Order: sequence, then structure tokens, then C-alpha cells
Amino acid sequence: MKPQPASRIAWIDNLRTFVIFLVVSIHACVTYSYIGGWYVNVPPGPSPVEQVVFILWQAHLQAFFMGLLFFLAGVFAHRALLRRGAKAFMQERFRRLGAPSLLYMLAIQPCIIYFQLKQPEGPDRPDFGSYWTNYVSSGKFLGGNGPMWFAVALFFFCASLTFWQSVLQKNKPAAESHGTPPTAMKLFGFGICLVVSSFLARLFYPLGSSVFNMQLGFFSQYIAVFTFGVIADRQGWFESLVQSKSARKAGNIAIIAGPVFLILLVVAGGPPPQEGPIKYSGGMNPWAFGLAFWEQLTGLAIGLGIMSWFYRKGNLSHPIARWLSDRSFGVYMLHSPIMVALTPMCDSIADMNRLVAANVLTVITLIGSFMAADLAKRIPILKRML
Repeated sequence: MKPQPASRIAWIDNLRTFVIFLVVSIHACVTYSYIGGWYVNVPPGPSPVEQVVFILWQAHLQAFFMGLLFFLAGVFAHRALLRRGAKAFMQERFRRLGAPSLLYMLAIQPCIIYFQLKQPEGPDRPDFGSYWTNYVSSGKFLGGNGPMWFAVALFFFCASLTFWQSVLQKNKPAAESHGTPPTAMKLFGFGICLVVSSFLARLFYPLGSSVFNMQLGFFSQYIAVFTFGVIADRQGWFESLVQSKSARKAGNIAIIAGPVFLILLVVAGGPPPQEGPIKYSGGMNPWAFGLAFWEQLTGLAIGLGIMSWFYRKGNLSHPIARWLSDRSFGVYMLHSPIMVALTPMCDSIADMNRLVAANVLTVITLIGSFMAADLAKRIPILKRML
């Protein structure tokens, strides 16, 4: 193995691939855990022990992995905007984010719902053409973005950045190019801001509720960390941040304190019910605040720690790693129908142990999705998107 050429940043590529693995993992877990929303929830619900393990794993992933992607997107969106200019940047963003999202919403989502889940059911079930026409004309496709909600949101974040940079900041002087990263106390203060904003957002949009498939209860974090990424690149301290002792220490603390605090929170408040309202999801109560407090501080610390680890240990290039990285967005886009199709293969495993089934489903979905992404990249029109 050798260091990645300057045109690519190996540790960023490897980190993104790792996060895509985690995205597939959490969707496989939701299939069996009944914690979160997904196309398929295989009955019956998990045992108490299985539920605790699912809660710990899924909660830790949710705390950081999408926020980490938005943070990195902010860093590199700012770089790309300065390099390309507003028009070329937004054209590229539509090609890489907008067009794939539309393809998912107009083709993949209705196929999953109609053919895999066989919805709508009933004696008057329409043919696919009629169903698709109604799906589009009724506007239902606007909420049919599945996991591509991330690409939709990121497209609008990039559009907002372009407007801000090109219009509102047009005549402003350039920021310092080699600034000093935030101190540990400033990072902690940023984390507290995330806690408060998330808690307040969930008074109106509790976890589990969505608008066009966007869970707005998480979006205060996503907006904040995307902006944080833009500022990090604009002021020139992104690389210094991931090299800092603060980032490494934050990750170490999160690994130890994160699970302990979450277990204490769940023990004190009780596990979330499989049906009915969940007090942790939002509202003016200590459990919702406790979850927001744990989630945002733990997520920030894990994100910093993982970036630090990949910078120190994962900044190496390898043909296999590059192959995986080049297809990771395709996996993100295509894994949903593949996972739904493969889920019945794990039914017998789930009858014995749902944790094992989730892991097996993760592995076979990743294999199938990388194969599908590789085939898709051989099609010229899809290659430009993926």
C-alpha cells in the first residue's frame, strides 16, 4: 500500500466507505429491531436482550454517522464551490445529488412498494402503470426518497451555501486560510448548542415524525454540522482539527462514557415500547432532554474520534479500498431494494436469533449492492451520477 495521490484524500474516501457500511447495517437492524422506520419489519419483535443490543448499536450510529457525512459534505462543498464557481458547482451537485434522487423517487421507490411489498393490497389493486401514474400525479413521490433524503437535503444545503457565498458574501474579504481549530471547551460549547437546538426542535418534530421523509428532529444537528464544515474549510482548520489531541480524546471518552450513559438513561426511563408514543422522542420531559444530551455530545465526540482515527490509521490507498470507495454512493442509492429482496433469505436465521440475522443481512446486502453499483457504473448515464 502507498499514500494516496494528492488529487484524492485516502482517509476521507475510506471513512465515507466505512460510514456507508454503517448505513446498511442500521437498516438491516431496523428490519428486525422495530426501532426506527424501514420498508420491512420482520415479526415478531425482538426479545428484551436483543432489544437492548439493538438500542445500543442503533442509537450510537444515529448519534454520529449522518452528522459526520454532513460535516464532511460542508468541508468539500465549500472547496468545490470556490474551485468551480456557482454555476458549475450547482450543475455538478444536481448531477451527483439531484438526478440520482429523482431516479430513486420516480423509479426505485415505486418498484419497492409495488413489487416487493405488494402495496396497495386488495382485490382492486391497480396495475403498475396506474399505480405509478397516481404515485406521481398525487405528489406522493416527493416523500418517496427513501435513504436518498440525505442527497435531497444536501442538494438544498449546497444551494443555500451557493446563495450565501455568491450573493450575500460576494464582496466580503476572504477568511483566514490557516486558522486555529476550536479548543476543547469551544467544541463542548458547540455540543451544548446541538443539545439545546435538538431538544427544542423535537418539541415540534419528535423523532419518528417526518415531512417528505425528512425527520426534522435531527435536522438542527445536520444544519449545524454542515455549517461547521463550511467554516472549518473557510478558516483553514479542518486538517488541524482532525489531527488535534482534542479529537482523539473526544473519541476515547465517547467509547467509554457513551454506552454507560445511554444504559443508565434507558434503565431509568425504561426501554421504548414497541407500540405507542415514546417519551424519549420529544416533548417537555427529562427523558427527551436526556436523549438529546447524550445523543449530541456522544455523536460529536464519536465523529471527532473517528475522523482522527482514519486520519492517523486509514490514510493509505489500496486498489480494493479505491474500488469500494468509487462505488460507495452507488451502494447507498441501491441497497434498499436489494435489502428488501434479500430479507426473506434470513427468515430462518431470524427465528433463532435476530441479531445474527441482522449481521447476515448486512453482509449479503453489501455484497449484492456493490455488485449492483459496479454494474450501474458501466452504464454511461448512471456512471455520471454515481
